[in-house]
Amino acid sequence: MRTYPLNSPEAAARIAALAMLADGHVCRSEMVALDALQASSHLQLTQPALHGVLKGVSEDLLASVGGDWSSACRLDAPTFDALLDEISDPALRVRTLALCHQLAQADAHCTPDEQILLEHVRERWSQPAQTA
Repeated sequence: MRTYPLNSPEAAARIAALAMLADGHVCRSEMVALDALQASSHLQLTQPALHGVLKGVSEDLLASVGGDWSSACRLDAPTFDALLDEISDPALRVRTLALCHQLAQADAHCTPDEQILLEHVRERWSQPAQTA
């Protein structure tokens, strides 16, 4: 995986991208939500830069499993934890996790894989449980 500076917009965008990919694909409603939620502004990135992070995450995931997309979206816990640890700023954690929740709900349901990812992020970052 690419490395990004600690607490960088790109590091936060990567977590949002992983939330979008948790169920194995990015659907149109998630891409629409990404733009409708003005995620790029919230993460202090341009829209093309945010889309570039999403593309980069997809490429990195594919490269890590030799092109087998069926297992590409399943990062091992130590790798995922290392990526989560690139965000230590409490406010950035709150914004990123909220964005991840919104993106997971963009297609009107949260899959078990998305729920697992969101719960792992919440626990790793010691954030309160999301209500309604």
